[in-house]
Amino acid sequence: MTDTPPDRLSNNPKSPHYNEAALERGIGIRFNGVEKTTVEEYCVSEGWIRQAVGKTVDRKGNPLTMMMKGKVEPYYRSEPQAE
Repeated sequence: MTDTPPDRLSNNPKSPHYNEAALERGIGIRFNGVEKTTVEEYCVSEGWIRQAVGKTVDRKGNPLTMMMKGKVEPYYRSEPQAE
């Protein structure tokens, strides 16, 4: 695994952009210079994040989200584990 997080990542297992290995390692998101902790999905190349809005959920139990555009800087919170 590289030290660069994926360009696009989602924490929803039903999404085609879901990457369990990256999520287990821990991803941090800096959006427009501010640390965000409630990011559901991001895309660096398109410059947006999808962030949870409060504790509200839709009828399927998924969090309601809001898309925001700006500078997205993902980083790994921990070092890769040696096998």
